[in-house]
Amino acid sequence: MSTVIGITMGDPCGVGPEISVRALAGMTPEERATIRIYGNLATLEAARAALGITIDLTPHVVDLPIEGAPLAFGQLSPIAGDAAFRFIEKAVRDAEAGAVGCIVTAPINKEALNLAGHHYDGHTGMLRSLTGSKAAYMLLASDRLKVIHVSTHVSLQEAIRRSTTERVLATIRAGDAHLKRIGYAAPKIAVAGINPHCGENGLFGTEDDDQIAPAVEAARAEGIDAHGPISADTVFYRAYAGAFDLVVAQYHDQGHIPVKLVAFDTAVNVSVDLPIDRTSVDHGTAFDIAGKGIADHGNMNSAIAYARKLVSGAAKRG
Repeated sequence: MSTVIGITMGDPCGVGPEISVRALAGMTPEERATIRIYGNLATLEAARAALGITIDLTPHVVDLPIEGAPLAFGQLSPIAGDAAFRFIEKAVRDAEAGAVGCIVTAPINKEALNLAGHHYDGHTGMLRSLTGSKAAYMLLASDRLKVIHVSTHVSLQEAIRRSTTERVLATIRAGDAHLKRIGYAAPKIAVAGINPHCGENGLFGTEDDDQIAPAVEAARAEGIDAHGPISADTVFYRAYAGAFDLVVAQYHDQGHIPVKLVAFDTAVNVSVDLPIDRTSVDHGTAFDIAGKGIADHGNMNSAIAYARKLVSGAAKRG
């Protein structure tokens, strides 16, 4: 596997260019040699100037054109949305060809992306489409709490529909395989219930008994150490305290809220079950501060560190 990390710059009008440049500048020369930023050099130079950093970006940039670059920071733009898509598309093709070991994505703006005619719900759906994958799962990873999601960017009503036995089982399998890959010999996986108190024996809904419990039983029959469904109001605390290595969340907010509460600045978004590896920052484009040189690149550093684990094959538990 290639040890090259391909950072996609994200929306040119957001903080992606700044956090990419700041992360690159903070690396050792050896680390920097493995970095390729898929973006636009003129935009990255503008970000470098805003940061007051002196570093030669040219050797590390896969320069893709943007009409009128550098665009104004902090502005919603379909031109920027199209550029963000093209950065990702190029990085994906290079990863498929083996030239890049893992992609690290800076934030995109979904509205700009859709204004440009690229109709995706976010990075994960786009990557699934670009790679022709049938499924991809969003895993949020922090030191003490890891969560994988059955569904993400859909309405709550649709999320409940998607929590089928088959889909929950597939999510458990994907999470188990990923944790084994990064060094957990026998991951202990908790599956969150979808209704309050897991439905309280049907008083508050039957989805937990009818859809989720059979998935847990099937996973256990396959040798996966799965437990649940467990009431969502306690399972995340128990996992954070060390009882479980991973929680399967049934929908976006159920999984995102606890992770962002305990690891807002450090949690890494990982795409699981794609044919290529991808990690990401877990924050948005922050148009309100873009171009001001004040964006925090700590989350980008965490995403790059996780990517290095994946490409090195030397990831250890935790």
